[in-house]
Amino acid sequence: METPSDIDPKLLEILVCPLTKAPLRYDREAQELISDEAALAYPIRDGIPIMLVDEARPLRPDETGAKPAPKLPPP
Repeated sequence: METPSDIDPKLLEILVCPLTKAPLRYDREAQELISDEAALAYPIRDGIPIMLVDEARPLRPDETGAKPAPKLPPP
């Protein structure tokens, strides 16, 4: 079984989401670049990031980097 490879940190510094132009975070296990703002995951195939919105998959709510606001007790 092949182990996932790391993406070059310099490349990660310059890549942005093509939709929002926001920074991306790297998910090594899934081999994806995550755009939390667009709620999309861009695949990395054979070490090459596929930065096409049509190729990205939508993130599930539990995958987003945004933390839900804490629930306040009723007044």
